[in-house]
Order: sequence, then structure tokens, then C-alpha cells
Amino acid sequence: MTERFDALAQSVLDGTPITADQALSLLTSSDEELLALVAAGSTIRRRHFGMTVKLNYLVDLKSGLCPENCNYCSQALGSTAPILKYSWLSKSEALDQAGRGIDGGASRVCLVASGRGPSRRDIDRVGDIVTGLKDEHPEVEVCACLGILKDGQAETLRNAGADAYNHNVNTAESFHDTIVQTHTYADRTATIEKAKSSGLSPCSGLIVGMGEALFALRELDSDSIPINFLIPFDGTPMEGQWNLTPAQCLRIVATARFVCPDREIRLAGGREIHLRSLQPLALQVANSIFLGDYLTSEGQAAEEDLALIRDNGFTIIGQDETPDPARVPALRRRGAGTAAEANA
Repeated sequence: MTERFDALAQSVLDGTPITADQALSLLTSSDEELLALVAAGSTIRRRHFGMTVKLNYLVDLKSGLCPENCNYCSQALGSTAPILKYSWLSKSEALDQAGRGIDGGASRVCLVASGRGPSRRDIDRVGDIVTGLKDEHPEVEVCACLGILKDGQAETLRNAGADAYNHNVNTAESFHDTIVQTHTYADRTATIEKAKSSGLSPCSGLIVGMGEALFALRELDSDSIPINFLIPFDGTPMEGQWNLTPAQCLRIVATARFVCPDREIRLAGGREIHLRSLQPLALQVANSIFLGDYLTSEGQAAEEDLALIRDNGFTIIGQDETPDPARVPALRRRGAGTAAEANA
């Protein structure tokens, strides 16, 4: 079986995209074959990214109070998950939080706000934060994640200095209406196209455990692909659906590398819960992680993230050496690690 995975990896490296049937064969491979699958996928990762890891840091500009009914989300309409809800951070608060992540080694800051999509005032507010962040840290990439965009809003963010825009498709089109009814799959892909046409780098990913969308992301030409792992928050319609295993999650991450060989594959929310002790193996095929906490869920301590990278022989993009872990424990954000996630 090792030969089968190696041959497929070499075919991908030679420029032949894998088919849906081939991807399915990877997803359904046995646990006994898992190390061989990861080893083959790692050859693709090393060709395009060497042994580097990109660190990303989330700044949650606005939490909860969302009118959309996404069944998986603790911030959604109808959710009773006990998360902290607040309106917009001030510019100084946002820049302070972003600076802490950058001090910890992050080369990309993701500015996120809950809601269906931004108003013109919201875009101006975020644009001001983006400009301030670029003034202080011109070398850092800035990605905005504000929901469904209207015409012209992506251009405003680009003119303010933003580098990328994130809008996850989250699941396959065939499954989308099962998990959310207040917007369509087409609404999501249209926002990605608006970002691309404005010159922003498109960032779009999925949530493992809800029907996967890897080929759709390849077709959308997403530059970076965050892979989230479903956390079935208490108080949401998906409460109690603990159906993932670490091996299954690792298999999906490896398959993502085969499907999107030269794209940034980012381990995102839920990785600590679902990959558990297999996180080091996941880094053999993924090349990017979030540092510290997520939106309404708590990540592992940021110093543990740095140890994960260092102990497995990787280097951090933009860093001559791993940041001093003593500077990292302060990477806590307002609203992260609330009771809903602590009890999950």
C-alpha cells in the first residue's frame, strides 16, 4: 500500500490532479495505512513548503449577536451556548491584541467579526484597523473575515491595506442547506469571487464532520484552506455529535494535501480536541496553524504550539528563531475559552 500512496504523490507532484475516486480511496484507507499515507503526503508538503510553518493569529472584533442560523455555530441565531457577546473592539484594543500575536511569532493576523455581513460603517471601521496594523507592522499579512460582502467592499478593504479575505464554504454544496437556511452556498462563493476580483487573496476552508468540500475549494482556487474540526457546542443544533476520531481527522488533512498540493493547509479550530496526540503528524502534511485561541473556543496554550513546531523540526515563517515562550502565555482574547468550550 505504501507504493500506491507514493505513486499517487509523485503523480500529483508531476502535475496530475487527483480524481474524486482517488481522494475517496485515501479517505477510506485503513488505520494500518495511516503512516504511509502521511509520509506520502509529506513529500508533497515539503516540495512546496519545506519544513516551514506559518503562524496565524485571530482577533475577534465582534462576538455573538449574529442573525444567521448556522447549526454548528455558538454565535448563531437561536444558539444558547454561554459565550461572551460584545460589540466592536476599539481600534486600540484590536491593535493591542494583534500585536501580542505578532510578538508570539504570527506572520498573519485575521480580523474576524460575527454577523451576516458588514455595513459601510463596519467596512470603514475595519479598514481603519487594517491601516493602523499595517502602519505598525508592514511585514504582517492582514486577513479580514466579516461575512458576506456587498459590491465594492472588498476593494475598500484592499485599498486600506488588507492582503486577504476569509469566507469559509464550510461544507459541500449538497449539504449546505441542511446546516444553514439564512444564506445560500452561492452567497458564500460569490463573496470569495468578490475577494479574488478585488485583488485580495482568497481564503476559504471547511469544517470536518459536516460533509467535506475539498474539490470545491480547489475549484474556487482558494490560496489558503483552514481546516476546522466540528465542535458540537452545547446549545446548538449539532450538540452531542462527537463522531470524529483522530485517525479520521488526520486522513482528511492528508487528503487535503493531495487535492490542493501547493495551497496553504491550515490546522484550525478543534484540532487540539480531535487530532489530540496526532497533531505532530498533521503538521507533516499541513503547513499552517492558528496560534492560541479561536473565536469562541479555547486552543492549547500558545507556548505549547511553539513547542509542537520546534520539537518536530519545523521552523516558523518570518522568524530567525522560535519566539521566547515566556512572552506567549498572555495570548488570551476577550471571549475565548468560555464555559461552553471548557465543558465540550
